[in-house]
Amino acid sequence: MKVLMINGSPHAKGNTAIALGEMQKVFAEEGIETEVLHVGNQAIHGCIACNSCMKNEKCVFDDAVNTAAGLFREADGLVVGTPVYYASANGTLVSFLDRLFYSTPFDKRMKVGAAVACARRGGLTATFDELNKYFTIAGMPVASSQYWNGVHGAASGEAEQDGEGLQIMRTLARNMSFLMKSIALGKERYGLPPLETRIATNFVR
Repeated sequence: MKVLMINGSPHAKGNTAIALGEMQKVFAEEGIETEVLHVGNQAIHGCIACNSCMKNEKCVFDDAVNTAAGLFREADGLVVGTPVYYASANGTLVSFLDRLFYSTPFDKRMKVGAAVACARRGGLTATFDELNKYFTIAGMPVASSQYWNGVHGAASGEAEQDGEGLQIMRTLARNMSFLMKSIALGKERYGLPPLETRIATNFVR
């Protein structure tokens, strides 16, 4: 099994990396492979609603989004980590996720998603809610922990002092591992739930 981990921080070795690294240790213990993609330090364009991806099955901007698409397709789970600057996810990460989820036509149902937020003090839960919306629009089960998935720290490395936050990360990784393995068994026995033809209703006609 494999988990794709997205680091949305501009700092490759900052507090977001510490949180994701704590999860990686547990995934390794569970026999689950991980791959970390660091996108927070890249120049990633926002979606321009050109819809070329509907025809070409990839984003018109050939950057980290298209690189991640193939990794996401093969993964059993997706972890998205971000610093919190203004009570929301890093803007670069939001642009990345908007395009990643919109431009990829493959079935994401039953891939397990988990969001992780890192902040000095506030904005963690607002960011956690923001990121979970990407998973739920795609039919992805959301992994939970013993508390909302956040780690505190201001200066780089301070997250190491947040004992509760790191425990939340470990619990999250264990729960996510169990969920992915359980879903794999369920798919083997029952397959995926049937899909109805989508009904799209416009409010302005």
